[in-house]
Amino acid sequence: MVDNGFTSVSFFLLLSGFVLAYNYAGRARTGKLDRVRFWKARFTRLYPIYLLSLLMSWQMIGSERAAHSPGMFWTGMVLTPLLLQGWIPPIATFLNTPAWTMSAESSYYVLFPWLARSKRPVQAWHYLVQLGGVWVLGMIPGELYVAFNPDGIAHPDRWSYGPWLQALKYTPLPHLASFVFGVLLANVDEVIDRSSRLRMVLGLIGFGGIFGLLSFGPSVPYAMLHDGLMMPLFGFIVLGLAGENLLAKFFGLRPLVFVGEASYCLYLLHFNFWNLIHGSHVLEWLGLIRFDPWISYVILIGMALLALHLVEKPAQRQLRKWMGA
Repeated sequence: MVDNGFTSVSFFLLLSGFVLAYNYAGRARTGKLDRVRFWKARFTRLYPIYLLSLLMSWQMIGSERAAHSPGMFWTGMVLTPLLLQGWIPPIATFLNTPAWTMSAESSYYVLFPWLARSKRPVQAWHYLVQLGGVWVLGMIPGELYVAFNPDGIAHPDRWSYGPWLQALKYTPLPHLASFVFGVLLANVDEVIDRSSRLRMVLGLIGFGGIFGLLSFGPSVPYAMLHDGLMMPLFGFIVLGLAGENLLAKFFGLRPLVFVGEASYCLYLLHFNFWNLIHGSHVLEWLGLIRFDPWISYVILIGMALLALHLVEKPAQRQLRKWMGA
């Protein structure tokens, strides 16, 4: 389960599409969505912590210079602040590995006003056809990789490296289907009553299905775990948690919500924070290294909460004032 934690990124992309459609799709369909203002609002949400993550990545510049040709190194230095590094596989993880996700996410933000304008299906079964079609399309990149094995890796896993695997894992296009699936899922959410028992059942199936699938470990092709295969299970979880049931109440507990608000900070900064904690050897100096990695996890969450309240929220408020977002 821990080794397959990277699959949560696919869930994040799907959830992002769902939340945006939940809030904006109605306005987009009626032509009332101000695209410029929408993009400004997304920028104020995305960029302050992203910029902080880049400022904290200064210690990675030397290793990036050693790992790339001069031309590719400077391409990374220019494109990464512009959220464009993800379109070039060799530098998709430049400076801050998790930041590739923001390169993909910003691309989807640009497309969202048009994606959300699609008309709602007239009949219920049309919802399933739409979602099924996107699911099939989302599995194609992974299926092609498994079928042709273009990198010649006998048994690819999360530690494997190859140019085609790099493109599959970190570039925006292979992950677009997850975002679109989330956008369409918001239509389904509108037709299922919040208090329906179906939501609880779907949520349990989603959690149970993911646990069961990942418990097979290496027997499930690694390339298939990126987005496509688990898309319906992620969708079940979203619909379950968007209802009124025990699952939603559990994840709605105040301590979880309090920490959950810092999830973006935690995700984007954990790589930098981890390097800072262990590069400074502070745990050794304090005699706490014997509690690692658990104490590092606690420290990472604490630092993410500080970043949320001291950087992200103040910067977002100020930027929205300046930009009229």
